[in-house]
Amino acid sequence: MDRTDTEVNPKAYPLADAQLTTKILNLIQQAVSYKQLRKGANEATKTLHRGQSEFVVLAADAEPLEILLHLPLLCEDKNVPYVFVRSKQTLGRACGVSRPVIACSVTQSEESQLKPQIQVIQQEIEKLLI
Repeated sequence: MDRTDTEVNPKAYPLADAQLTTKILNLIQQAVSYKQLRKGANEATKTLHRGQSEFVVLAADAEPLEILLHLPLLCEDKNVPYVFVRSKQTLGRACGVSRPVIACSVTQSEESQLKPQIQVIQQEIEKLLI
């Protein structure tokens, strides 16, 4: 289903490979059930401003991509890892909705069961940025 052969906008950096994408999407699905997910560019922006975000996932096929390019800048300001995945459709499904989702933010929670997985993903995202 993923269009891996299509050209990804070069501005969509860093882009997760298939393996990392799968890990991220699995974590997002878990974050949904733990109520640790905010869907949409506006919600992601809010979590960043409030300092609640663990990391932000963006869709590389958002049209036009510019509608979410304020997020990487904000993430860098707030020292929050961010990563692009290829498909907003796949991201939407992982978020548990039938609509495409162009951005989402995994949020912090005190007694989170997801902490170890979140830290692993944060480290992997940071490796992409090197």
